[in-house]
Amino acid sequence: MKNVFTCLLLFIALIASGQEKLNYQKPAPEILELVDVPMAPAVQITETTDYMVMLYRDSYKTIAELSEPELRLGGLRINPDTNIGSRTTYYNNVKVKKTGEKEPRQVNGLPDNPRLANFSISPDESMIALTNTTAQGVELWVLDMAKAEVRRLTGPGLNANLRDVINWFKDGKSVLVKMVPEDQAELLDAAVMVPSGPTISSNEGKRAQNRTYQDLLKNPDDEFNFEQLARSALYQVTLDGKMNLWKESDMYRSVNFSPDGEYVMVVTLDKPFSYLVPYYRFPSKTNVYSKDGTFVKTLLETPLVEDLPKGRMAVWSGMRNISWRADKPASLIYVKALDGGDPAVKVDYRDEVFEWEAPFQGEGQSMLKTRNRFAGIQWGSDQLAVAYDRWWNNRNTKTYLFNPSDASESAVIISDRNYQDVYSDPGDFATQRNKYGWSSLAMDRKGNAYLMGDGFTEKGQFPFVDRINLKSLKKTRLYSSNIPGKKETLIDYDINEDQLLVRIESKSEYPNYYYKSLIKRKGPEQLTYFDNPFQSLADVHKEVITYTREDGLELSGTLYLPVGYNKDEKKKMPMILWAYPREYKDKNSASQSTQNPNQFTYPSSGSPIFWVARGYVVLANAAFPIIGEKEEEPNDSFRSQLVANAKAAIDAVDNLGYIDRERVAVGGHSYGAFMVANLLSHSDLFAAGIARSGAYNRTLTPFGFQSEERNYWEAPEVYYTMSPFMHADKMKTPLLLLHGKADNNSGTYPMQSERYFNALKGLGATVRLVMLPKESHGYRAKESILHMLWEQDQWLEKYVKNKDTNTEQNMK
Repeated sequence: MKNVFTCLLLFIALIASGQEKLNYQKPAPEILELVDVPMAPAVQITETTDYMVMLYRDSYKTIAELSEPELRLGGLRINPDTNIGSRTTYYNNVKVKKTGEKEPRQVNGLPDNPRLANFSISPDESMIALTNTTAQGVELWVLDMAKAEVRRLTGPGLNANLRDVINWFKDGKSVLVKMVPEDQAELLDAAVMVPSGPTISSNEGKRAQNRTYQDLLKNPDDEFNFEQLARSALYQVTLDGKMNLWKESDMYRSVNFSPDGEYVMVVTLDKPFSYLVPYYRFPSKTNVYSKDGTFVKTLLETPLVEDLPKGRMAVWSGMRNISWRADKPASLIYVKALDGGDPAVKVDYRDEVFEWEAPFQGEGQSMLKTRNRFAGIQWGSDQLAVAYDRWWNNRNTKTYLFNPSDASESAVIISDRNYQDVYSDPGDFATQRNKYGWSSLAMDRKGNAYLMGDGFTEKGQFPFVDRINLKSLKKTRLYSSNIPGKKETLIDYDINEDQLLVRIESKSEYPNYYYKSLIKRKGPEQLTYFDNPFQSLADVHKEVITYTREDGLELSGTLYLPVGYNKDEKKKMPMILWAYPREYKDKNSASQSTQNPNQFTYPSSGSPIFWVARGYVVLANAAFPIIGEKEEEPNDSFRSQLVANAKAAIDAVDNLGYIDRERVAVGGHSYGAFMVANLLSHSDLFAAGIARSGAYNRTLTPFGFQSEERNYWEAPEVYYTMSPFMHADKMKTPLLLLHGKADNNSGTYPMQSERYFNALKGLGATVRLVMLPKESHGYRAKESILHMLWEQDQWLEKYVKNKDTNTEQNMK
């Protein structure tokens, strides 16, 4: 009996050590005061610059909000009770500021407990239509900006499940909205339904190599529920709330008016559905109607797309990317692949762009061919437009200047570069509102266009505005930002008013908006007055450091010293290294820095910056490039480059005299978590690790992951070598695993952390797994975020800051 009792106690102890019942915790006060702060509003400025709209929301959702009903269907997450995305970001207050006013005006008439979303501005930019979600459903409201008042137009009947719920008629007197149809059937509850048969998937010999999508349809019940939730009827709603049926119920995916407002392009979903791909690859039909709902033409019927060729640049071979031409009243643009959509096919031109003018008779006319995969057009005039293309495999992008009216006139390539080479980035063309109210290329009377660039260089960041002559292609620099101790972001340049909209910030000054004049040299005129809510971090030392990897590659990271740290004393402190690996095809791009020491110090919910308030040195955004030049792929040497990056970072900060290199932790989220597990398995550089929402067994993502295009059967050694799960026996460093139980990110199933934890536990590693209820890939509930910070803080205190004490106690 004594032996039985002893075994029972041991069994109970093992259970206690395996699972732990714990309520949500809060981190130390130094961290908590940085989390629990009011959030500055999101700012939207109208194209006419007449109004600035400020949208306020809580910094975090609550766990109660995340616990509302949710169905995961076809790649969507839907609240079936309210007919809107269950993870929608809601705003709870709105203010309006008119040009010339210093203080914004509070919008009157807001509903009780507002949950506002789907903001859509009217063609004349005087009104904003929006939705408010109640317990009964989604309502339509409208904001009159001149009066700073909102009013409700409909009751809770809108259907926002497939998004694109509000579209304005051209006259601005009514909107076209999706409404829940009257004949929507009651949804099926799979938990209580008696199955009528098995679920069967089949394949007739076609290759269908798809990424590991989540939230897909799984059975006929899911198909039924998806169809019911996707169906809506289109109604025209006037600004006085009158409703008229515009089109009967269907699975409306998107609705787009032509620039002149005379036509409407409508995309509907069709069957068969798929259990392999999300809803946007289901069959669809694209129709054009007149503005009164009269059918004009079926433009395209797209089949189910499950079997694309291999590769990131693979596309469907038929008509795609259908959109309205912004500078014409009613002309459609579409693209066709010249390589059959297969990146492996060698051709001189990958894509061809066509124009199809109303009333869309016959076929479209060719206007341009692109060397790479088509990536967009900025329309200027009948004789001038700018097109872009992109090719993932060599990171190449080209910019074309072409004549839309004459396909026989050769396009001129005005930029041909590696898009990861930020130092060579010529900037983006400034745009302006054209006569249809659409955005188009901004050009002055002399035919010059204007480029705005981030201005990253070897010597730092200097945002710029260039004037470019589109005939000679000669550039003249009009402005180069160089405000000592500040970071300036260029947002928009109105060439007619000579008005440059910028955002200026510093390490301790919250970003605020300003107007500047480039030609007249006036300004800055301050538009917003947001204060710094993180005063305890105002005096924290922050700098961008550069250092060299063992192969000579230059790297960088943003270094923060602890609150109150005396640099002269050079006291050795614990450090947290936080990073995210990125793949490159050349060393030049990989060595470039996009970090600015004058960027405002903002401890977002997943940031390591909180720990400067707890006595840690933090190296954030440490560069972790993984390079594969020419025929070599980056992942062919992933592990060795990963360790080399980490060693270089630690050596750099150690050489500055700030840290105890025996007390260094490493952390990361998603692919950064994958990095952490690999570093702890294949190096002895760290005292502990924190890995959030990662994937650790690459055989569970057999058709590619991150930037890896090869499948498991083509590169089994790469998949095996890179998978921490396969090397769990090498884990000798304490590892904290965190994961959202409802993670919907491709490849990072919650099972990844659960299985990895089981392997580590079975092999005797020091590991803790925290599964956060209701959370997706990024955590949103305040309770979850506070608990995550508590878990991380406890782990760091035990295994990093107090490492020696903990080791001595374990030895005793």
